[in-house]
Amino acid sequence: MSTTIDTTTTTSPAPEPASGLTVIPHIIGGERIAADGRTGAVFNPATGAQTGEVALASAALVHEAARTAQAAQRGWRATGLGKRQQVMFRLREIIASRAEELARIITAEHGKTVPDALGEVTRGLENVEFCTSLMHHLKGEYSEQVASGVDVHQVRQPVGVVACITPFNFPAMVPLWMVTTAIAAGNAVILKPSERDPSAANWIADAFAEAGLPAGILNVVHGDKEAVDAILDDEIIRAVSFVGSTPIAKYIYTRAAENGKRVQALGGAKNHMIVMPDADLDSAADAAISAGYGSAGERCMAVSVVVAVGDVADDLVAKIAERMPAVTVGDGTAPGIEMGPLITRDALDRVTGFVAGAEAEGARVVVDGRELDTPGDGFFIGPSLVDEVAPGMRVYDEEIFGPVLSVVRVANYDEAVDLINANRYANGTAVFTRDGKTARQFEFDIEVGMVGINVPIPVPVGAFSFGGWKDSLFGDTHMYGAEAFQFYTRRKVVTTRWPDPSESQISLGFPTH
Repeated sequence: MSTTIDTTTTTSPAPEPASGLTVIPHIIGGERIAADGRTGAVFNPATGAQTGEVALASAALVHEAARTAQAAQRGWRATGLGKRQQVMFRLREIIASRAEELARIITAEHGKTVPDALGEVTRGLENVEFCTSLMHHLKGEYSEQVASGVDVHQVRQPVGVVACITPFNFPAMVPLWMVTTAIAAGNAVILKPSERDPSAANWIADAFAEAGLPAGILNVVHGDKEAVDAILDDEIIRAVSFVGSTPIAKYIYTRAAENGKRVQALGGAKNHMIVMPDADLDSAADAAISAGYGSAGERCMAVSVVVAVGDVADDLVAKIAERMPAVTVGDGTAPGIEMGPLITRDALDRVTGFVAGAEAEGARVVVDGRELDTPGDGFFIGPSLVDEVAPGMRVYDEEIFGPVLSVVRVANYDEAVDLINANRYANGTAVFTRDGKTARQFEFDIEVGMVGINVPIPVPVGAFSFGGWKDSLFGDTHMYGAEAFQFYTRRKVVTTRWPDPSESQISLGFPTH
């Protein structure tokens, strides 16, 4: 997965909070903890105005949170599975009944539209619902009479204290993918959300508390690189889940693994959508618009590259371009808006640079989103369409994470597959075709973790698991679903024998059946 969390630089000491601005606190052991020296600015991306400040944790505070979590986890591990399930059922009802409240918090700090944010909450809720069946997911195994009078059983036990480092682009969904499963499995959690839109994490922690989760099981620690490094180095924290850019995913995977931690680190993406000559071009164009420009392209599963096969390119590009003026861009809280701003001004400058440099690299800018005229100081750019893109161009090689759709032209199916399989990212991909044989062959040939057949954003439902291949995933388990319960538990195998005293004997040979 491919968001960007800046863990490469620390934030300079901030001045005292400006008058009237709310300071978003940490939540440790059920208590709100104010800033312990540093804060970071939180903005409304639609206006460009600073709306608050978030406390940034020191390493010492992270270690304190870990100790608090460790103390609380002992009791939670001993809590019956039925009682854990009841917490999940109550959490599900709280989130479902107040989904719009959470969605508006997301929109205020991220910028995505309220309907889009509601969709995020719904997809996060899928995992909460999956975890209401935790008693089933945590079942062990038993074999009797593996040898004369000997039985063997295996149980799943929690890892202990785990950390979840989550991205800005899904400030509710990804935390709900991680922390819900970790808690259901009996762990205590340190949640470190993005410092750019931190309030959703606090809302989720409050919802868990309202659902009956004991204090100290879910702790929210806001921060930057100092907090992340403290998580990676803390001896109490046994496992780390991360979603972010590939360079940071590699960094987290390497440092956490060196410290003996279990790690799943989801990285970047460059998702391709193949359009075959037999595809319905109107459907493909609609899908490209929806998957390329939804949430201003700030989705790890957004379509970034349309691969036009054969002679469909001219017609396909024309159909995409003619639909783009109808995409409404503006404040995500306004009715009828389909695409909001980017998360920060730095993100806006970065995406603008990709569009500005495309023609110099030999591509053709068909629709230039920089021409969008919006009032105010929000971080807006319109949808952009760039044709005649090829590997080696920056607009193709790098993850843009903005509303820029590239079109690559290839001669045939084999070229399309080779193009995708040669890419360092392998998060998601799709093929648009009306031919079942082509679709089946694509599924067989493609080296990507999540595949859509006439589905442009193939995010699996909650009963399956989410994750890419190659530079899109570091670690060997995917996120949510059954694989998440594997990640957040350890297997313990117990061999049992109840011999009669008369059978006791000394034997130095290796045990056999």
